[in-house]
Amino acid sequence: MATSAHEHGARAGTDTPRTGQRCRRASGYGLTALVVAGLVMTGMPSVATAQTAGTAQQSPAATATTPTPGGETTTDTPALVTGLEEKADASATPATAARGYLKSRKARFHIADPATTLKAAGTESADGQEVVRLQQQYQGVDVLGGEYVVRMEKSGGRRTVTGTSGKYYTDLDLDTVTPAVSEKVAVQRAVAAVAGTPGGMLRKDTPEALTSFSGESQGVAILPQGDGVLTRHITVTGVDADGMPVRQEVYVDGAGGFPVLQYSAIKTFGAPDGDPAAAAAGSASTAEAPEAALSSTPGSVVGTGIRYDGETVDLGLYQAGADKPFQMLDYTRRAEDKPFEGPLIKTYDAHGAEAAYASGVWPSQATIGESATADLGQEFTDSGMVDAHWAAGQVYDYYKDTFGRAGLDGRDGFINSIVGVTSNGGPYNNAFWDGQKMVYGQGGGDFRTFSADTDVVGHEMTHGVVEHTANLVYVGQSGAMNEAVADYFGNAIDLEAGGVSMDDPDAALLGEDLCTTAAPRDCALRDLNDGATTFADFVGAGISGDNGGVHLNSTIFSGSLWDVRERLGSELADQIVYRALSAYMTPLDDFLDGRAAVVAAAKELGATKAQLKIVNGAFDAHGIVAGWEKTLGVDSDLLIADVNVGDTGVGAGGGRYAVSRSNEDGSMPYSVWVGRTDGKGRPELVSGNNGNFNVYADTDGTTVVWAEYTGTQIDIWSRAVAGGLPKRVVFSHNGPVGSLAVDGDLAVRTVTDYTTGTQHVGWVNLKTGASGLVDPGTPAVSTALPSVKDGKIAYAKLWYTVDGPQLGVEVFDTVAGTKTLMPMDNATVMGIGQTAVTDDGVVWIEDTDITDAGQAAVRKASFDGSTPVTLAPEAADGALYPYSLTASGTAVTVTSIPPATTWANATLPKLFQVPADGTKGAQRVSCSRGEQMFAAADEGSRVLWLDGTTSHTNLVKRDRPVGRC
Repeated sequence: MATSAHEHGARAGTDTPRTGQRCRRASGYGLTALVVAGLVMTGMPSVATAQTAGTAQQSPAATATTPTPGGETTTDTPALVTGLEEKADASATPATAARGYLKSRKARFHIADPATTLKAAGTESADGQEVVRLQQQYQGVDVLGGEYVVRMEKSGGRRTVTGTSGKYYTDLDLDTVTPAVSEKVAVQRAVAAVAGTPGGMLRKDTPEALTSFSGESQGVAILPQGDGVLTRHITVTGVDADGMPVRQEVYVDGAGGFPVLQYSAIKTFGAPDGDPAAAAAGSASTAEAPEAALSSTPGSVVGTGIRYDGETVDLGLYQAGADKPFQMLDYTRRAEDKPFEGPLIKTYDAHGAEAAYASGVWPSQATIGESATADLGQEFTDSGMVDAHWAAGQVYDYYKDTFGRAGLDGRDGFINSIVGVTSNGGPYNNAFWDGQKMVYGQGGGDFRTFSADTDVVGHEMTHGVVEHTANLVYVGQSGAMNEAVADYFGNAIDLEAGGVSMDDPDAALLGEDLCTTAAPRDCALRDLNDGATTFADFVGAGISGDNGGVHLNSTIFSGSLWDVRERLGSELADQIVYRALSAYMTPLDDFLDGRAAVVAAAKELGATKAQLKIVNGAFDAHGIVAGWEKTLGVDSDLLIADVNVGDTGVGAGGGRYAVSRSNEDGSMPYSVWVGRTDGKGRPELVSGNNGNFNVYADTDGTTVVWAEYTGTQIDIWSRAVAGGLPKRVVFSHNGPVGSLAVDGDLAVRTVTDYTTGTQHVGWVNLKTGASGLVDPGTPAVSTALPSVKDGKIAYAKLWYTVDGPQLGVEVFDTVAGTKTLMPMDNATVMGIGQTAVTDDGVVWIEDTDITDAGQAAVRKASFDGSTPVTLAPEAADGALYPYSLTASGTAVTVTSIPPATTWANATLPKLFQVPADGTKGAQRVSCSRGEQMFAAADEGSRVLWLDGTTSHTNLVKRDRPVGRC
């Protein structure tokens, strides 16, 4: 193979969102998604990758009154049962009564011992209705997404069960729930999975990635694929190379120590934004909100403030004494005779703290908003504090008055907001919910503070409501539904607070009031009434791309909900959606499950046949019907469907490919298979299938190399495709390993030091056993992104002199024993990306302008550094945004990821190809929708990649570029 496409990471640059924000790919670590509903581990965790694959497709328009399996092979427990009126124990607690009922109906629910396998996860009771959520456990270990809901009514001393829903996995069968992998190793590998490399490029200004993150064990969890996958759950926090906050939930296989799933716990309003340059180190206080001193003497007062739009509004404030300042602590919704019961709305000023240090913690400089008078001045308007404080009250009132809900958690827990966070001292044009509080960007330039639009506040606070009800996992379709519900209620609250009719032409816009100059329709991030967003517009995205499409595909579901609201009216529609969320949906629901929940809630609330027809018609119109994925077309040739792996790459060369695969439901560890790139014949297993994870395979057509993850170390294997060298371990390491590539007798890889994050390119002669590093192996030199061909190894190199950091592309001729630096202006070069050795020279990615929108050049030179040529310029119309590249002797294929302020198909990774002689401009390789990643060049123009268009991860190829799309 001429180059390796297994090295991925973030790029740094200006305040335009860059690749790295959406493509935190792992160097040496493949990240799969168990993405939802049947929980098939799929790669490129696309929104429906697993959500459709493992779920029984009963008609979503019909709610089951008799048991219906909730998964094709994963459970015998019905996913949805309605129309019941069966007795339950009225004297017991709701959870005990629910478990007792399920035990008494074992033939229906197939739950052998609810008392030991279902843990109480929360009960909501109102007006005689009880919703009990039960968390599935297997031998005392939580099953991710295994949650079963029992709906009951209690009145007159009698309790009846009216229905159930959710997922209880009956096929789990594990030998042990004690992971062989130690907690220490799991944390190390989880951190490495999140950190990836210090950039998709080696950069002068990139901090060492591994040292920017820390991991904390959350215990053991079971992923419900097949018989079950035992994992260690690790939460990784830190700051990425773009200066953005990171909080990733990572699940590391308990046997092989391979990170099989990760997703973000930070729920943003829109696309990532902010200055991508690495943030300076900051400090943070504890994870709890700084508590203002409370006086036993009531000090609640009503003051005023001016919103960003000029409206004067009342604000609940607190004054501890006559000579004390007025604080933004709102107790006004508490009864006078119960001053310590009820909601407390608190609003803090971040004073420009970095957004990266406001996730899950409180910046040390954050203070409660304080004013000398009860009439807040202009500075409180400009900072967004007035809007955030006032709108938080509007959201609370909406949920309380409409549904009787006591705050985000249903128990009147504190409602915390913090405004004025920045990104590298500049605008942070976004907002997010971090599980504790709402965080709003300071705004600037084209954007106001992000609390200036009530639908943003409603959206972020609704994430809190979702977290305390269905807790939809923030990845794939369940994550898109999480976003959709937040959008729906954020919009509903905004309309009610503003007195705007559903008939208003801009009523369905979200974020329309955030811009300083643009008109609402031009400013809005999403339009729930665009009338066009259906599953025909579905975009298959990986976890690294918008968390599996949580924003990209949310309007498919929220558009359906909007249509229901528009036709049924807000009063009934809001009740239906809230009931579906709070009483029917569970964490790993997909869009079809969501449709079934909404229809069932509508029936429960007494919708007429005509009204039910409207509800079903809305989902039909948006394509949320069984078999929707069959409508997605591609223009590539399929080599292997549903490889059920992710981020493990593809290798190709000499007419052969090498790729990792799992079984149909993704429950088995990965093995390496080799096949012909022309699609003829059948792929053959070349690695072990031994319970470990065999990943990052590459081949030159004669030899195959791959990494095998065990619980204690990572082994690099090689073997002949047919005959020749025997299968053997050629290298072992305990740190992150990536960029595996092989050609002839040479294999190369990048290893990373856990303590410093420094990378080094290593090589081994497969015939003689000789091995070494291309650099001294000290922290003063980093080498990465290698490629190999005909005895020559090319790599990116970062070293330090008295003049500061230096960057270059170096070629090590292992036969001659010489090293040659390629020509470049080191004063201007800021980043070097993937290299590729071709028949007559070296190709690489080169970035010299960090003030542009993220473009970079593709350069080439002869082995001795002569005849340099630019194959794709950095500054030109149609310039690419190179993230990685791969090359044959005649063609160079570039993975390009444009910057974006909103998620769209066009902003996902796409492949472009240029001739290796520079005689023609870049052409699109494929026009298929969805993510195109891990390109591997074979011979001529043929290129292979992992494609997420169809909602599954497929290995595909094209023999020539399609040209234009």
